[in-house]
Amino acid sequence: MKNDYLLKRVGYAVSGIIESLRSENSFRLQAAALILVVLVLIVTQPAPIWWALLLLTSGGVLAVELINTAVEKLIDHLHPDQHAVLKTVKDTLAGAVLVMSLTALLVFAAFIWSRISP
Repeated sequence: MKNDYLLKRVGYAVSGIIESLRSENSFRLQAAALILVVLVLIVTQPAPIWWALLLLTSGGVLAVELINTAVEKLIDHLHPDQHAVLKTVKDTLAGAVLVMSLTALLVFAAFIWSRISP
């Protein structure tokens, strides 16, 4: 896999994204939020910096959620029983998703504020 052609490696990545869309409610919700952000950007036509900030933070949420999903599935496969350390790992990953999500929301709020304030 490591030395496969670029197109094949992209296929693996797309497969992982599709699997997350199929199996993870959180990922579907966050993907829908990204679509909403893109629609708002298209309608409002803000300065390029807002496109960059909103797409970067929204994409960051999805990326962190993919990492969270991958590690959680690996943990559940290798050690299906509850374990305090593994619970901490899962909780910490969920915390990372929450921090990135809140960051994206704050950037979106700043964008909305910039559009409605004089």
